[in-house]
Amino acid sequence: MKTLLALALCATPSFAQSETKPVAPRLGSGTHVFEWDSTFGKRPDGKDLGNTHGCVAIDSKGRIYFNTDTEDAVMVFDASGKFLKSWGKDFRGGLHGMTIVRDEKREAIYLAHTGRHEVVKATLDGDVLRSFGFPAMSGVYTKPEEFNPTSVAIAPTGEIFIADGYGKSWVHKYDAHGEYVRSFGGPGTEPGKMQTPHGLLIDTRGETPTLIVADRENHRLQIFDLDCKLIGVVDHDLRRPCNLALAGDELAVADLGGRVTILNAKNQLVCHLGDNPDESLRAENGVPREKWKDGEFLAPHGIAWDAAGDLYVLDWNFLGRVTKLLRVH
Repeated sequence: MKTLLALALCATPSFAQSETKPVAPRLGSGTHVFEWDSTFGKRPDGKDLGNTHGCVAIDSKGRIYFNTDTEDAVMVFDASGKFLKSWGKDFRGGLHGMTIVRDEKREAIYLAHTGRHEVVKATLDGDVLRSFGFPAMSGVYTKPEEFNPTSVAIAPTGEIFIADGYGKSWVHKYDAHGEYVRSFGGPGTEPGKMQTPHGLLIDTRGETPTLIVADRENHRLQIFDLDCKLIGVVDHDLRRPCNLALAGDELAVADLGGRVTILNAKNQLVCHLGDNPDESLRAENGVPREKWKDGEFLAPHGIAWDAAGDLYVLDWNFLGRVTKLLRVH
């Protein structure tokens, strides 16, 4: 009887603790273990974020920027999850791609907007510095509405690459002064052609920078030199790659097919994170909150690493979902 009583007394606190503070899921293995933090990125008023159909970007101060389709088109948090500010009323509905770069004077944010059919360069507070409309000189378009840019990448040389992911599947290059240079890609399945070039990233892991294109509906990444020549294809371990983030030699891929994939310096598989076992929930915008599970992604659309090696992942979801993965080891 005493033994049974002692066991009961020992069991009770453990049960109570698990009820008040659930153990956060851990993803990955070996030297790539992350802890799922579902508390990150909450609005201070407790409301839903609104449809998250964009990207994640991080500035030099470690502030995290992500998109919603609301009047708070850009929301800014610190790494602890504290809300700092929001802006972008004029960018509501269609703000899709973001990248932050430092030019000669200051950091700037480039925004690709599908609804406005343009890319803009702005301050980190949203003041527009320059805009890039549809590239009529490319000969690809007959009207601005055909141009629906999803991503923008800036090379160390200052050259600008813009992906027309939701339009005609071309990538357009501009020089460091913003002057149109050339277009490449275009619709198709053969190497060099694209079906939804959704995300762009300048890859600085090699001796010379290259451009990686997340060729989503061809289920692959394509690698080009900065003169727009195809030099490689990664067509394994990917479902529908959306956006990319680089930290050291590791490339993280936000895959709309319900998981995050990490590749090494040779673009070989390191691990998959948060793979959703329910195929009916993958790449679906309308998944209700009661079907969300910690440790499982729905439709990863945007991704970024911070300086500590943590990952921030934005799911494409009508209510809005942003998750922080804390690097354990």
